[in-house]
Amino acid sequence: MSKVAVVGCGQWGRNHVRTLASLGALCAISDTDEARAASLSAEYGVPAMPLDALLEPGGPGALVLALPPRLHAPIGQRALAAGKDLLIEKPIALNARDAERSVALAREHKRILMVGHVLRFHPVFEEMGRQIAAGRIGALRHIVATRLGLGRFLGMDVVWDLAPHDLSLVLDLAGSHDVRMETMRQTVLSDETDVADMRLRFANGISAEIHLSRISPFRDRRLSAIGTQGMLTFDDLQPEGRKLAFYAHRVWPQDGVYAFEDAAVEYLSAPGGMPLEAEARHFLDCIATRAEPRTGPDEAALVVKLLEAASPRA
Repeated sequence: MSKVAVVGCGQWGRNHVRTLASLGALCAISDTDEARAASLSAEYGVPAMPLDALLEPGGPGALVLALPPRLHAPIGQRALAAGKDLLIEKPIALNARDAERSVALAREHKRILMVGHVLRFHPVFEEMGRQIAAGRIGALRHIVATRLGLGRFLGMDVVWDLAPHDLSLVLDLAGSHDVRMETMRQTVLSDETDVADMRLRFANGISAEIHLSRISPFRDRRLSAIGTQGMLTFDDLQPEGRKLAFYAHRVWPQDGVYAFEDAAVEYLSAPGGMPLEAEARHFLDCIATRAEPRTGPDEAALVVKLLEAASPRA
């Protein structure tokens, strides 16, 4: 099995450390907080190393970068130029130019570049995709993603903070990277965009909408797929066994108007498992086989391009 070092061991980086250690794939950690690095080094029995040492030719062949987003492009590009395979937490850059540069370096040096869109590896989302591919809802026509809550004022607006995961999910379900987008955004309680609505239309005729808010009095984490023969909803806030719902709702033309059928909800089962573990296993498999990751460089760059287009500074 390939060995991987984790660079950046904050709240989310620790999750990568724990997951890779459980898989027997963790070989080192790196963090500018020396006390944190020493503590994790002792806990997991791996060396704490400075970044420069990790980038040496004799260092690990693969890295996970879980850093502040402003560092993903410069450090990611250094690592790619040094010949390292990378899993970079989202987003891989804060502008399209840097994202495209990272992709070009990965191609030039024949390195794996994967972005950490962990919800793509959620077993319920994967089952949702299988149901759509099997024709459960007929032809997919529209996708609705809702991500509402209170908080996370981290020096970036709600689009950059909350939209990357939903953009990745929508792009995967739509099955196309040929897309046009428009965004409505509003500053309400902070000095950045607090609420936003993104509208996407793909060349294959599928449309999508993404609703974002960090000033909502309640939480909402739903993804719905609307088809010609029914609808599916992935609700991550529901308990196990109720996260994936099928509605056999239908709409059809009849006598010059449209009729509809409102069906009762049916909850569908999905395999268990932790998304981060599935993501880590996929990264390790891509390193071993040199296969393109499911959340690979082209999608990573497109997500950054869409985020930039939705930014008031674009």
